[in-house]
Amino acid sequence: MARYRDANCKLCRREGEKLFLKGHRCLTDKCAIERRAYAPGQHGQSMRYKTSNYGKQLREKQKVRRIYGVLENQFRNYFASAERKIGVTGETLLQLLECRLDNIVYRLGFAPSRKAARQLVRHRHFVVNGKIVDIPSFQIKPHDIIKVRDKSKHLDLIHASLKEFGQTDQLSWLRLNKAALEGELLEVPKRQDIPLTANEQLIVELYSK
Repeated sequence: MARYRDANCKLCRREGEKLFLKGHRCLTDKCAIERRAYAPGQHGQSMRYKTSNYGKQLREKQKVRRIYGVLENQFRNYFASAERKIGVTGETLLQLLECRLDNIVYRLGFAPSRKAARQLVRHRHFVVNGKIVDIPSFQIKPHDIIKVRDKSKHLDLIHASLKEFGQTDQLSWLRLNKAALEGELLEVPKRQDIPLTANEQLIVELYSK
């Protein structure tokens, strides 16, 4: 299975903003953006990026792709699926990404980052509607129940993450039961309910050329 193996902090520095790829570390002084707020590489401090329309569109696509942890071909497939559906393509694209199992696990607070959530899912620590699912890209539908497996309820990572992150208090489209270590997708989130600072219309313009 193809996946990004290089340093995550390089991605944040390349985009010039925090993508919150490393959980709690991103909120501390150890965050790469706090220490080296310039692009990675030998010429990172002296590089001057073009501000053409294409450049802006490309950077926005790269940012969203890296936030959700998907590779280029997979991201293109998501866009193609969004384009075939009825509705606003950009919003539908974000909805498809938000409804990935690894993202839902992260949004529920079971993992400190999407990368950690992806690993937990791959290691078969979660069940969806009573069945074990180990595919991070599995699409969660409204009223699906995501639950930590009984054998995995002792994992310190899950409990520490729930203690540190209270994201779901602000997400009306998710329900979390901390006592039972389970959550539910109440509805497909609307654009205004997705906590993401991105201009998805630029991505639509990029792929529509």
